[in-house]
Amino acid sequence: MARQPDEKATEHFSSDDSALIRELALLLDETSLTEIEIERSGLRVRVARNISIAAAVPSGYPSAAPVPVAASAPAAAAADLSKHPGVVPSPMVGTAYWSPEPGAKPFIEVGTKVSAGQTLLIIEAMKTMNQIPSPRSGTVTQILIEDGQPVEFGEPLVIIE
Repeated sequence: MARQPDEKATEHFSSDDSALIRELALLLDETSLTEIEIERSGLRVRVARNISIAAAVPSGYPSAAPVPVAASAPAAAAADLSKHPGVVPSPMVGTAYWSPEPGAKPFIEVGTKVSAGQTLLIIEAMKTMNQIPSPRSGTVTQILIEDGQPVEFGEPLVIIE
């Protein structure tokens, strides 16, 4: 629970304000909201609960509907994919997107023929959209990540044969 630092509001803090804060906190619990902010008669009150970073979604890029990708495999199979001769590894840490903007057609799909230098996907890192080019010509046989999925450096993204 936090208040905006406003000298006038601090001077007039009363038991009614405490009751209001308690009421807002209860409302957060009842509605599963993460934050409520109100302003009344020069008094601004903001009540918030901590949320995990993993639950956060990048602004301006809504969650996409699930699209079929390669089936999840055991850790041993994932290690094998990273050694596949046609693998395209992630060159950076970030969030991978299949299309240039929400709702747009994906850059590639399984079966797409690509040429060297063609954009395969985008990785957002530090609010910058980085196009990931194909290192070689061939056919996309597997897409190993979900749209909007966080990726690590070196993580297999796509298989091109």
